[in-house]
Amino acid sequence: MTERPCIAVTPGEPAGIGPELVAGLAGGFPEARLVAITDPDLLRAAGAQAVLHEPNHVPVPGTLEVLPIPVSAPARPGQLDPANAEHVLTTLRAAVSGCMEGRFDAMVTGPVHKGVINESGRPFSGHTEYLAELTDTPMPVMMLAADTLRVALATTHLPLRAVPDALTRERVEAVLRVLHQALRARYGISAPRILVAGLNPHAGESGHMGREELDVLEPLLDELRAEGMDLLGPLPADTLFTPNHLEQADAVLAMYHDQGLPVLKHVGFGQAVNITLGLPIIRTSVDHGTALDLAGRGAADPGSFRAAVREALRMIQHGG
Repeated sequence: MTERPCIAVTPGEPAGIGPELVAGLAGGFPEARLVAITDPDLLRAAGAQAVLHEPNHVPVPGTLEVLPIPVSAPARPGQLDPANAEHVLTTLRAAVSGCMEGRFDAMVTGPVHKGVINESGRPFSGHTEYLAELTDTPMPVMMLAADTLRVALATTHLPLRAVPDALTRERVEAVLRVLHQALRARYGISAPRILVAGLNPHAGESGHMGREELDVLEPLLDELRAEGMDLLGPLPADTLFTPNHLEQADAVLAMYHDQGLPVLKHVGFGQAVNITLGLPIIRTSVDHGTALDLAGRGAADPGSFRAAVREALRMIQHGG
């Protein structure tokens, strides 16, 4: 690792608020080298005043370096263009390869627009899945964090009707093992306590409201507890997110996207961070979308992007 941690930053969708959020990082983190992987003209248009993009220079603390990757078509705030989908994917590939090769210590990503990437003809379900593909990661785990609350997901971007079938014993076990290991390695928590939500109301109420808890979750949690994992659950999701439970936990595992994330975002929207666990690299991201209606107006809140950089720095300090 370099004397100052070196973090790759990707703005995401060039028509969204990502470029101005990245430009706003200039001067904000003198303790790190921030390398924006993007078109320098995007940053200039967004108001970056401290951008260095010469190929050979001495990095100056508090400045924003640029690895230039030009857009394919002129980017206009708020106006999506499928022609720039490949630009977005190219920046992600550059960040991943730099992390895998040791040139970057982590990557922080701005919001992408999944719809316009798919419209371009490139199947794309999200950052998490794409980064897993690039790094040959069999089980990426999405976790969001806000202050001391961490919520990981057993399933991510699935229709609700598909969730029960996806919650196999093998999947939940793999997710729990990734989460447990990441809390130890990335956060320095020697014996993590994880709260596990049930799938059904009242955690199935002894099978009267569904059998996923009885057939999948309870036997699995018993076996993992016998191995030494500190797991509590399956718990009813409507009472899991209460102070008496959370104050004694290091993370929560929710069964599906909208079971856990509404609570997390209520607690910390604008300051929350999206983290991909299970990758061989450190990746954090914002907790929001492209906000096309705000692009180019200077009204975007930089809180989540700055929090994502701070989270990456903390993970680097724990040894990644």
